[in-house]
Amino acid sequence: MLKLPPHIVKNAKSNDLLVSVRIGKEGVTDSLIKELDTQLKSKNIIKLKANRQILGSSEERKNVFSGIANSTNSFLVFHRGNVAVYWRPN
Repeated sequence: MLKLPPHIVKNAKSNDLLVSVRIGKEGVTDSLIKELDTQLKSKNIIKLKANRQILGSSEERKNVFSGIANSTNSFLVFHRGNVAVYWRPN
C-alpha cells in the first residue's frame, strides 16, 4: 500500500477543504462515481459528505467509503462520521 504524503493528510484534515460532493437520498450511484472521478482528475483531493440518514452504522460508512475509493481508483485518506476525503495522485 502507498504511504500517503504528509501534506495530503494535512490537507484532508483541514477545515479549509470544502465538501464538493454529497451522497444524497439516492445513495451511491454511477453518476456520483463519475462526478468523483471527474473531480479527482482536476483537483486530485476532494471531500465527500453523506447525508446522515443514508449511512447508518460506522461499519456501513467504512464499507461504503472504501468501496467508493475502489470504484474511483483513489485512496481514502481520512474519514470521520459522514465525511470522507479521497486522493488520487496524478
